Amino acid sequence: MHPGAQPPERVAAVMAGTGETLSYGELERRSVQLARVLHEAGLRPGDAVALLTENSLRAFEVYWAAVRSGLYITAVNYHLKPDEVVYIVADSGAAALIVSAEQAATAEAIRAEATAANRVKLAFGGPVTGYGSYEETIAKASAVPLADQPRGATMLYSSGTTGRPKGVRPPLPEGQVGDASDTLTALASGLFGVTAECVYLSPGPIYHAAPLRWSAAIQAIGGSVVMMKRFDAEQAVAAVERWNVTHAQFVPTMFVRMLQLPQHIRDRYDVGSLRVAIHAAAPCPVEVKRKMIDWWGPILVEYYAGTEGNGMTAVDSATWLARPGTVGRAVYGAIRVCADDGTELPAGQTGTVYFEQDDVPFAYHNDPDKTRAAQHPEHPAWTTLGDIGYLDGDGFLFLTDRRAFTIISGGVNIYPQEIENVLALHPAVYDVAVIGVPDPEMGEWVAAFVQPAAGAVPGPELEREIIAFVKSKIAGFKAPRTVHFVDDLPRSEAGKLMKSELKARYARA
Repeated sequence: MHPGAQPPERVAAVMAGTGETLSYGELERRSVQLARVLHEAGLRPGDAVALLTENSLRAFEVYWAAVRSGLYITAVNYHLKPDEVVYIVADSGAAALIVSAEQAATAEAIRAEATAANRVKLAFGGPVTGYGSYEETIAKASAVPLADQPRGATMLYSSGTTGRPKGVRPPLPEGQVGDASDTLTALASGLFGVTAECVYLSPGPIYHAAPLRWSAAIQAIGGSVVMMKRFDAEQAVAAVERWNVTHAQFVPTMFVRMLQLPQHIRDRYDVGSLRVAIHAAAPCPVEVKRKMIDWWGPILVEYYAGTEGNGMTAVDSATWLARPGTVGRAVYGAIRVCADDGTELPAGQTGTVYFEQDDVPFAYHNDPDKTRAAQHPEHPAWTTLGDIGYLDGDGFLFLTDRRAFTIISGGVNIYPQEIENVLALHPAVYDVAVIGVPDPEMGEWVAAFVQPAAGAVPGPELEREIIAFVKSKIAGFKAPRTVHFVDDLPRSEAGKLMKSELKARYARA
């Protein structure tokens, strides 16, 4: 499906803070006009369009223009430095670059370097030096769809928490944009109960895979997307009430922030319209999820997947309550857990998590070494996102941590996520990250970085309290040796800890 298949007066998207609305009729017309502009500039199926924007309704117009033209859409993290943006624009091979005026500083800084995208350079929301006016350009274009509208796809880049972002360029799907739905749209409809009457709250950054792809799936089905400019705990629950949101998607950090709201703030808003609260991006601490279910009811549905699109697990609240901590069973792709030498492990044993597909499901663009590193040594159709975990006897997956974050101390593997989960709801902890730091005797030792909660007094007394708290919950050798109190932690807008940046901060200090 596509926007033109929906009633033109239906709301395709609305900005939660301002009430700015984009109807399906407007989305259809503007995406067709932009598709015309791109086609007349010489872009053809397989070419790419780069988009640099904060959360804006224009993102949906650019997305659908690309997808109805057989093009790849590459949404770029606007928090990146200019040279990092230039790298993604160049690596993706983007022939067009569309930017928001709010990102003018970065857009102007990369103008001379992003030469590959010279066929079309447009800015919306205001003038940007070196870019044409998006609004004026598409207004001059025909609103009659092109006769041929082959389906395009997303070409997105991983968050880069463990190095340079990696681009995932899937094969273009067959058929026209109005043909049968893609995998995510089918899963959203069948597994998550999305219908044309759904109102979907999207608080995450639109450059991230889940907000972009899920919002597009909602629009393919005919629902309405409520987009937040950026996540704020109280504004999120207020948006649920104001817009009668039925479906929403969060990351665990957002749950923690909402649980930290004072009870009288939580009680102020009616969230009874919510039927499904989806969460993903990182495993959710057990106690955090229990508290959310206590608050919202058994409406939480968790999934585990990645930008790579190589597989997915899912679990509803009732099943999760019977198996706390699981991220579910496979709903797309089969799960294999393997030792370092590639040997498949039995239930209960921890190893690298692979998704098995009938064919090799993805490749990292321009990076065959990273592609091979993600493949099983003997079965290239088994690919990993770099996570460690185990299966129980019924095939439910439990994630332990990311391989890149594992701390090896005295030859013993320590998984930071387990320690972070313990500290997530400590009353003195607003945010926490755990990393391994070099030690000449043990190899590494455990260090916790804590952003104190309001009113908490950082210092030796609180450090001792935090270490003792961890030792009371899990084995003592896993407890941090030191606690560093910090003003903030490096997190992406998707809630992921940027541990490479944290380690760099520690090294500099």
